[in-house]
Amino acid sequence: MTRLVNSLVQELRERELLLPIWGEGEKIILLDQTQLPFKTVYLEIYTVSELCTAIKDMTIRGSGALGLAGAWGAYLASLKNDNLEALQRDLVALKATRPTAVNLAKTVDEIGTDLDPRQFKEQVVQRLIDIVHRQLNFELALGEAGAALIHDGDTIMTHCHSGALAGAGYGGRALSVIRRAWEQGKKISVLVNETRPFLQGARITAWELKRLGIPFTLITDNMSGFCLEKGMVNLVVVGSDRVARNGDLANKVGTYLHALAAHDNNVPFYTATSSHTIDLNTPSGDTIPVEMRPAEEVLTLAGQPIAEPGTKALYPAFDITPYRLITGIITEKGVIYPPYEKNLVEMFG
Repeated sequence: MTRLVNSLVQELRERELLLPIWGEGEKIILLDQTQLPFKTVYLEIYTVSELCTAIKDMTIRGSGALGLAGAWGAYLASLKNDNLEALQRDLVALKATRPTAVNLAKTVDEIGTDLDPRQFKEQVVQRLIDIVHRQLNFELALGEAGAALIHDGDTIMTHCHSGALAGAGYGGRALSVIRRAWEQGKKISVLVNETRPFLQGARITAWELKRLGIPFTLITDNMSGFCLEKGMVNLVVVGSDRVARNGDLANKVGTYLHALAAHDNNVPFYTATSSHTIDLNTPSGDTIPVEMRPAEEVLTLAGQPIAEPGTKALYPAFDITPYRLITGIITEKGVIYPPYEKNLVEMFG
């Protein structure tokens, strides 16, 4: 099994990818995204319990990367467990770590369904390999589809981080679109929302764009309305943590506000996603569970307190952008336009 995994990792390393997670021997390695951009720290994960903690702490995050974390976690569980029942217990624990991100649960279910007790270890490895290849192909295909929406000279606004480290290493969701447009020779620039309180835009999106050589400007989240109203943005492209059957979007909190401002100023607003993040079993955004993060994450910045002791804070990790504000949904099968429920079911049902 390790030979097949080593071959997969070697294949990935030979491509121009920023890998968020991979296997090495009887452990998995992940880039600690909480340390970026000032430190590049890799963590060695030996148990599923350690991986669950890393996911909850947002050491690894982003819908595509969480799906891969589920797949690599299943591989780790298969190495540590000699019976299927014990493996399934580990998979249940993995699914419970981030409830809003449907990609994680879907991937864990895919890798853990209909396993043969006599050869489940081999089955897990093969499914892992298939999932990694599929995720990478998703990014390449949706990047191609979305790049067609971007014209030479455009400025694209992003929110949070939906890039290589949130996916399989090419560009995740939103940055696959931007990266592919840049590779096509289009002279583009990016407005990056910093994304309080975890600062994924400032810390990670900007970090990736700099490495790709794509021009960008960092803004605070409350500047986006100004930029949109002043005509500084040609289109908004964000990622996705879940898309409901009616087209409602669950994404990093703040997305809804940017969508409202874009709509009011006639700026196209797109979400980049994949079929694995489209949840046809969820009828609308009203039924998507929204993860609540610890209030302490709002009350500190770079580890320093920013409010009076005893101050109360609220941190919903995601918000719901209604389908009426979304111009189109960029997928590996092309761009989907309203009516979303009809077209999503036809495409992915």
